[in-house]
Amino acid sequence: MMRILATIFAGLFGLAFGSFLNVCLSRWPEGESIVQPASHCRNCSHTLSWWENIPFFSWLALRGRCRNCRAWIGWRYPLVEAAVGLLWATVGWRTNIAFFPAVYAAGLMLFVWLMVALAILDAEHLWLPDFLTIPGILSGLLWWILGGVLVGHALKMPWETKDLKEIGLRVLGILLAAGLILLIRWTYQRIRKQEGLGLGDAKLMALLAAWLGLPLTMVAFVIAVLLGSLTALVLLVRPALQRDGETWALSKLPLGTFLCIGGIVSSLCGQPILSAYLRWAGF
Repeated sequence: MMRILATIFAGLFGLAFGSFLNVCLSRWPEGESIVQPASHCRNCSHTLSWWENIPFFSWLALRGRCRNCRAWIGWRYPLVEAAVGLLWATVGWRTNIAFFPAVYAAGLMLFVWLMVALAILDAEHLWLPDFLTIPGILSGLLWWILGGVLVGHALKMPWETKDLKEIGLRVLGILLAAGLILLIRWTYQRIRKQEGLGLGDAKLMALLAAWLGLPLTMVAFVIAVLLGSLTALVLLVRPALQRDGETWALSKLPLGTFLCIGGIVSSLCGQPILSAYLRWAGF
């Protein structure tokens, strides 16, 4: 029963934080404050009443349109709220048996929130802002260290030199993950004489490595490559989806979006995927 209640509360908080994320996603690219003014229609500036601001359900009640001017609100709003709510509920359910559910779950919830935020920003604006990726790298490393310290304390294991070695290896993994993107970026520039990947993608890979470790980051990278290749193939087969050549799909594919999706999958079930691959490969 407690596990079910924890999952429900996690999902409800996820809906609320998904609603807050929608505010951020609308205002960050415009350089606006996320605090003031209050939530309002982007078309007519109508201030939303309390019942128009209930995550996900208000969008359904209003049928996706502003009550005042009837402007279309957009699918992104309910999708982001539902995604964060579902992911947080999943984390709440899965972390019930962890050593330190509060610390572990809170960190994982922050991670998937960041993944959804960066995925949408890259899909809509081809933008992976430093104010999310760099603090994300540091918070991921600190979360991993804190988790190790708490587990060691619970098992009454003293701090040892090998713990510093593990931290060094984690930092090395972060650098290698970023270096992989930089290598691909450099190779593409040498061959095509133009920029193919941004530095934001390298920072995002470093963020994934800080939270997940290098092996699971590579799982996320493979998933991202597969998703990107499939998307490119669909666009080649169905050129009508390019819509007059003005979308990101025609000019650039948002690798960051695919990396974020891969990161979410890897954080929740990357270890079984990696273990299955190693068994298949004979390791």
